[in-house]
Amino acid sequence: SDLVALTSDGHRAVWASENTLRLWDLDRGETILLKGHTDRVNVVAVTSDGRRAVSASEDQTLRFWNLESGQTLHTLRGHTTSVSAVAVTADGRWAVSASSDLMLRLWDLESGEYLRELKGHTGPVKAVAVTPDGRRAVSGSDDETLRLWDLKSGKEIAAFTGNSSILSCAVTRDGRTIAGGDQLGRVHFLQLVEADKTKPPICDTKITLLSHSGYERLIRNPVGEPGR
Repeated sequence: SDLVALTSDGHRAVWASENTLRLWDLDRGETILLKGHTDRVNVVAVTSDGRRAVSASEDQTLRFWNLESGQTLHTLRGHTTSVSAVAVTADGRWAVSASSDLMLRLWDLESGEYLRELKGHTGPVKAVAVTPDGRRAVSGSDDETLRLWDLKSGKEIAAFTGNSSILSCAVTRDGRTIAGGDQLGRVHFLQLVEADKTKPPICDTKITLLSHSGYERLIRNPVGEPGR
């Protein structure tokens, strides 16, 4: 569940309940309450070093926590409606948040500064994941699309269209395959391959998802080489 996140060493867990987070020391059975949100927490993510966490809430904010002290490092404000999802890059430098306000936002976690918006969805954004190299993000929305983004520029690279809301998404460890789960209970798999620079670019990046579950399809990306 997105309401529970484990640190990479497996010694601690962060659990969200209503507007409070609880940090569990699994070895000693001790807990610390992380207080600050004023409405229900929807999701929590832990950085790869296990020392910090990011939570997203119905109160329209994200909070960046120091898990050693239990204190809020930054409160991230900018979304105008509930924040439904968040993903953190592997180096712990950036976070990408998704909201019902149709936007994704990129944040610098060290400074707490908002960097840029990722615009393109036409419905509430329900899910977000980042590639292992931290260069790209994938998002799913009620507009029935999975979208691939370049985080440095904030530009949309490609959009994959289905016929049901996309409620979850993930990226494989090698960064070459993305998956999206839709409201009808199907899982869509798309494999990203490098563009062949000896051939003309593919101009139409609006690719229709097949209407059954458990399939794979190769997608040529016209503007880069995802997965590196």
